[in-house]
Amino acid sequence: MNLNNIFRLGIKELFSIKSDTVLIALIAYIFSFAIYSVATGVNFEVNNVSVAVADDDQSLLSRKITAALLPPQFRPAEVISSEQMTTALEQGRYVFILVFPPNFEKELLQGNRPELQLNIDATAVSQAGNGAVYIQQIIFNEVVEYLAPGMKWQDQMPVRINVRKLFNPNSSSLWFNAVMQLINSTTMLGLILTGAALIREREHGTIEHLLVMPVTPAEIMLAKIWSNTLVILVVTLLSLWLVVHHWLAVPVQGSVLLFAAGTLLYLFSVTALGIMLGTMTYTMAQFGLLIIPFIVVMNLLSGGTTPMESMPEVVQQLMQLSPSTHYVSFAQTVLYRGGNITMVSQPILILIASSVVFFLIALGRFRRTIEKVG
Repeated sequence: MNLNNIFRLGIKELFSIKSDTVLIALIAYIFSFAIYSVATGVNFEVNNVSVAVADDDQSLLSRKITAALLPPQFRPAEVISSEQMTTALEQGRYVFILVFPPNFEKELLQGNRPELQLNIDATAVSQAGNGAVYIQQIIFNEVVEYLAPGMKWQDQMPVRINVRKLFNPNSSSLWFNAVMQLINSTTMLGLILTGAALIREREHGTIEHLLVMPVTPAEIMLAKIWSNTLVILVVTLLSLWLVVHHWLAVPVQGSVLLFAAGTLLYLFSVTALGIMLGTMTYTMAQFGLLIIPFIVVMNLLSGGTTPMESMPEVVQQLMQLSPSTHYVSFAQTVLYRGGNITMVSQPILILIASSVVFFLIALGRFRRTIEKVG
């Protein structure tokens, strides 16, 4: 292979990207406003949740518990009757409805164990699970404070648990969503740019021009890979520094240089995969339809949205073949936990192996495609 040919063909690809204003605008949007909107719009915490109270007790304690359901986690509690509860849940007006039975305070003061009913609209699954825990803590706090002023419910437990959250002390979903959306954007652009470059050559007829030049299929492929990888790597690092770190105020714990090196390896395998998919189609519309399932699977089942351990065993084994799984593990270790190269050596070795495999497979298909064109 001639390195000069690879370099000059790559420069041609860069000029092709530069002349496509729509593509540049798309890249700018995906790595800026798209990351911001996902990070701030997708919220797993309990925030501004609607809650109602059916108070059949009308006691001081029931009113204290109702008053303790405060913003920002909850909206001010609305008082409804027990007869309205089923209709309100069916209409989706409230996520939580807390029911106080008659004589709740009286039975509590007599030493009995009265029951409160908490009805939950679990269609909002993340809000329902976390919100129920918050409401239970509020109830326990208010009951203990009412029976023994100045004492918290934790003081009544036989064991005290000290919870220490590492890497994300406030459990902010914004920190998590911002980095994961950056990784998803890197995956999506890596698949689209190289495959679209190949389809564009075919649709415009410039692939025939390349065939009469003294270049090999490997040189053409490597030129497309390094040029598109360079573009995506630059915008990924800019987005990490400007959007994620400064705009969204997400701390970057680890080495940016190590993250860049791992991203470079990942992009080599993903861009080779994009070329392989491009050889399977003849038009941009076909290519767009083909990459949709790949993007969805690589983003949703890579461990970035849901932990790998919670997936079925078969899915876990199959996703080990995807480079996105190992890149997500690598990025989380470096950016969240501040891991060094020793901690990410296994994902890096797997990314190197997947890059070689995908490149060789894509090169074989690319050669056959060029032979058909010729």
